[in-house]
Amino acid sequence: MDLDEEWAQIREGLHFGQLFKGTVVRVPRPGAIGIFVDIGLSIGGFVDVLLLPEQSESWPAEGTVTGFEVWWADSRKQIRLKPTDPQYLREDFTDFVNRFRPSWPSEVGHPV
Repeated sequence: MDLDEEWAQIREGLHFGQLFKGTVVRVPRPGAIGIFVDIGLSIGGFVDVLLLPEQSESWPAEGTVTGFEVWWADSRKQIRLKPTDPQYLREDFTDFVNRFRPSWPSEVGHPV
């Protein structure tokens, strides 16, 4: 199976808000990009800088095991995640969602 087929198959089974326990595997540029997360699938997970606390010292370090939920998945062959632990989530997450993704609460549980 090639990567495109594998991604299509994995993506079919994903739902917004789906929970995963993951391990932070890489924090390439703290405060600038985001973090890469292993959630036990062949396709990697990623948390965008916009969802993490403003202060990179508050980001989960490499090796941290914590909860994540599916925030987005598109053609990039990467599962975009949102931390479930409030200490790893931007402080104004509710306001952020209201401004930039107000439909988020109603999307939870729906296929990506």
